[in-house]
Amino acid sequence: MNGFAAQCEAICRVGRSLFERGYVHATAGNISVRLPDEAGFLITPTDACLGFLIPDDLAHADRDGAPLGAARASKTLALHRAIYAAEPAAQCVLHTHSTQLVALTLEGVWRADAALPPITPYFVMKVGRVPLIPYHRPGHPAVAALVAGEIAAAQARKAPIRAVLLDRLGPTVWQDSPASAMAVLEELEETARLWRTARPQPAPLGDAQIDDLRSAFGARW
Repeated sequence: MNGFAAQCEAICRVGRSLFERGYVHATAGNISVRLPDEAGFLITPTDACLGFLIPDDLAHADRDGAPLGAARASKTLALHRAIYAAEPAAQCVLHTHSTQLVALTLEGVWRADAALPPITPYFVMKVGRVPLIPYHRPGHPAVAALVAGEIAAAQARKAPIRAVLLDRLGPTVWQDSPASAMAVLEELEETARLWRTARPQPAPLGDAQIDDLRSAFGARW
């Protein structure tokens, strides 16, 4: 199987897994990958159910976002392209409307610069700080610039981020493959579940504990 076909299969496999386990529903959510050698991007098509994708459904766009096939790309392509441009290490971008994280934005996040507090070591290690992006309608072009700005600010702090939370729309995460992006999304959603349901709400890890995670595991916070 060539690299293009393998990436198509990976997107479909991750989409199906997320759908079957309730992380996405109906036609919400999208997945893209950056193709090697300036070959552009693969992205799920607009209004597609991630649980029933086949490789031929996927949209192929060039590096400037122009279509290279008949499939119509998700309306979030501009956001995905902005993330790839801002974060060279990103090879996959994944967005869902996962329930716990959308509910968190409706109830009120912990802080605008960190939607969830550092309540577990694995959240700190595997996800890190997740800023909140103010509400804009789905696909609004302003969101791409806002997310790129958060990525640049985090890089300047030497604590790169791998996710943002879009107000009322859910998380967008990026990693080096669809499988690893899915793992970040899962850890983020489950941390939101813990924070929303644990009573009393747990205290965040302290500075010394977070410094220990930085030293031992290279955690980003």
